[in-house]
Amino acid sequence: MNLSQEYLQNPKIASIVQTVVQEEPLSFEQGMQLYTETPLLVLQQLADFRRRKLHGDNAYYNRNIHIEPTNKCVYSCKFCSFYRKPKATEKDGAWDYSLEDVDRILGDYEQANLTEVHVTGGVHPGRDLEWWADLIRTIKNKYPQIHVKAYTAVEIAFMARKSKTTIHHVLSVLKEAGLDSLPGGGAEIFNPVVRKKIAGGKAPANHWLEIHQTAHELGVQSNATMLYGHVESFEDRLDHMLQIRKLQEKTGGFNAFIPLKYRNENNALSYLPEVSIEDDLRNYAVSRLMLHNIKHLKAYWVMLGFETAQKSLLYGVDDLDGTVNDTTKIYSMAGSIENPVVTTQQIRSLITQNARVPVERNSVYEAV
Repeated sequence: MNLSQEYLQNPKIASIVQTVVQEEPLSFEQGMQLYTETPLLVLQQLADFRRRKLHGDNAYYNRNIHIEPTNKCVYSCKFCSFYRKPKATEKDGAWDYSLEDVDRILGDYEQANLTEVHVTGGVHPGRDLEWWADLIRTIKNKYPQIHVKAYTAVEIAFMARKSKTTIHHVLSVLKEAGLDSLPGGGAEIFNPVVRKKIAGGKAPANHWLEIHQTAHELGVQSNATMLYGHVESFEDRLDHMLQIRKLQEKTGGFNAFIPLKYRNENNALSYLPEVSIEDDLRNYAVSRLMLHNIKHLKAYWVMLGFETAQKSLLYGVDDLDGTVNDTTKIYSMAGSIENPVVTTQQIRSLITQNARVPVERNSVYEAV
């Protein structure tokens, strides 16, 4: 890290540098300094220093597809372009896959050498715990060795409510069916006031944290996300990260943190402008620095686009997600890449152009 003396003469920056070099946790106040006063060049160098300490020159990707069984949902989050009402039809843009549909979709990717199936979707009012467990079994019957990353904490909370049982029981049933890990979705922003504005009725922050803690205690690892760039403040982002950091101190169960950019097409918040690429990069750098105890920081290229995702590798990011194979609509319906497809050669090229070493991984970051 080659910061100029001009920056190091600033006592606030010097204090942050010392904390980062000593691999100690940054405070809330230091986080605010990073967001509001620290030059982007300084942030870039600090975040890249921490990334390099963790991963050297490695940058990761995997071979995955998404299955989104339905976009019918009991919640109507204002930021969501994916949502359709529970009684919506195909004419309304709704879909509702059967288990046979899922088996057919999986069959389309038999030659893709997949290592992960990622399953998230709407919170369907008519599906119970056993149906969602059967969905995992359907995947495992087709691909016994594949890693199933399935169901956000919001979906799991609804399964427990509908089945009138505990979170522990739901996760135990899903694990027995073949669940390997949880995605990080549904976290949005933990601040209850902001959460109510953008996602009224959705499981509150304490439920999200409880579900991930319970999963970790059952030996099911997970990811964590943060939806940014809508009506939240920097203070809200830092509070969100610090709550995740605290849970990681307790369980060590988070594999990766994934900042998710709000995209503003076709939803109730479309009047809001999207944040700039510079804001995206600053947010990635702050995330890398604040979450010292979560090893991986992922830039989801489907949401960001290739150019910003590639730039993020210079701002603390070490993972670009996977091949995806045009299997997700959650972000394309909100205005991001329309047909999200990338080959392993293309994703490796994105990585090598930034002088990183591409490493194909499995879902728990073991090299394949």
